[in-house]
Amino acid sequence: MPTLFTRIIQGELPGRFVWRDEHCVAFLSIQPIRPGHTLVVPRAEIDHWNDMPPQLCAHVFDVARMLSLAMRRGFKCEKVGLSIVGLEVRHAHLHLMQLDQPSDMDFARQRKDVPAQEFDDAAQTIRTALRELGYAAKAQRVD
Repeated sequence: MPTLFTRIIQGELPGRFVWRDEHCVAFLSIQPIRPGHTLVVPRAEIDHWNDMPPQLCAHVFDVARMLSLAMRRGFKCEKVGLSIVGLEVRHAHLHLMQLDQPSDMDFARQRKDVPAQEFDDAAQTIRTALRELGYAAKAQRVD
C-alpha cells in the first residue's frame, strides 16, 4: 500500500508543493510547528533516510539546502532548522522550519486546523524566494 507521502506526490491527496523535480518533492507540513514548515520527500518509498542511495541522499539534502536559503530569505528568520524523525510516516523525509529560538523546533507545538490562507501565504513566500534566488524552474506553482 502506498505511503501517505506517495499519495500526496501522486495527487491522490492534496499538498501545497514548493518544489518538484524528478527525484524529490517538497510540500508544506499539514501540522506545522511554524508557518512554512516544509517536508522534503524523495519520490521513492524509502523508510529510513540512511537507506537512500548516496546520490539520492545528496540530492535531497541539496534541495533542503536551497529551500532553507529561500525560507531564510522569505521569512526573515535567524536560521532554518533541519530534523529527521520518520516515525509518523514510514517514508523518508526532512523537516525544515524557520528558527529564531531553540523551542521553534519543538514537535509538541505542531498545529492542527491551520487556516488555508496561512498555508497559501507560506507556500507563496517560499516560491517567491526560490525564484529570487534563481531556482524558478523548480519553484513553479504546482498545487
